[in-house]
Amino acid sequence: MQERVFDTLLLSDVHLGSDISRARDALAVLDSSSYRRLILLGDIFSDLNFGRLNGDHWKFLSQIRKLSNRKRKIEVVWVEGNHDQGLSQIMSHLVGIPVYQRYVWEYQGKRHLAIHGHQFDRFVANNAFVSRMGELLYARIQKFDHRNKSFSRYLDRLNTRWLRLEAKVASGALAYAKSGHIDRIFCGHTHLSAHLERDGVAYYNTGCWIDSRPTYITIGEEGVCIREYDGGTHHRYPSEEREPEFAAPVDLFEQAGLSAVGVYESIRC
Repeated sequence: MQERVFDTLLLSDVHLGSDISRARDALAVLDSSSYRRLILLGDIFSDLNFGRLNGDHWKFLSQIRKLSNRKRKIEVVWVEGNHDQGLSQIMSHLVGIPVYQRYVWEYQGKRHLAIHGHQFDRFVANNAFVSRMGELLYARIQKFDHRNKSFSRYLDRLNTRWLRLEAKVASGALAYAKSGHIDRIFCGHTHLSAHLERDGVAYYNTGCWIDSRPTYITIGEEGVCIREYDGGTHHRYPSEEREPEFAAPVDLFEQAGLSAVGVYESIRC
């Protein structure tokens, strides 16, 4: 039986450097899947402190470097998240991949946009100092949490619900995509996988790799699927059926007519 090859695989919020990062499992997904394009959808790092990276974290980065080799014929793209800010130039040289603050491509006649999603989170945008202090406190809690880090993961989910983060990011993302005539928009940031549709625009969230049930997204001939990793791979939310059609990867951001979000520009480092 011929191996299925996806057009695109997206994962986000690996948070390398965090004590609760499941980098080894994320690496297993990269190794066990076949895809033409890989999009790292932000917050691949937890912060700028490389001293917190352990062996699994460096193995993940090493694999990204290998995948970026032209002989692999895989387009590897990193979309910057709020935790990654300041690492664009370093990351680009370290693993040899282009870094974007949002990325637009076309597949099966549809325009797709990948953007981390913190641009739609007003709390982070308006309370940078408070957010940073919260991140430092959370990192300290992880150090003292017991071995399986269940309390740390519970706090992460509680924070998302308290801030109503998923609803805010989804609403902002859908409105933003509609303004730029985007058919499908993909975000991370909230750490919760999701799929919503409104006014002809589909919103997907990749989830994260710090939870007990990490998720990622694939796009292929059968549509978009949110997949849950449990030591293997399987569908969680199958989406619409589509006729097979290949479109060459292309950055269509300027053609899409999307305006800047806050201070963000469409850049490639």
